[in-house]
Amino acid sequence: MSDTRDMSDLKRDVRDAKTDVKEAWRKVDGESLGDKVANTTDRAKDELANAGDELHERADKASREASYQQGRADELSRSR
Repeated sequence: MSDTRDMSDLKRDVRDAKTDVKEAWRKVDGESLGDKVANTTDRAKDELANAGDELHERADKASREASYQQGRADELSRSR
């Protein structure tokens, strides 16, 4: 297992921290229905952003793998 972290993991942590701070700030004067809606909306936005990052990361990985395989095929065809 690698000790490095993906950029999407770092972004996720930053988003979570930002939303935690917002939630804490909203609770300072008590929690209203509006605060609960805002918290839920923030969490939903964060999850969508996290899913987008994950999809982007997987697409990049697939693209790199396809390029690698194409390069191998090209090398094999040249050596014949």
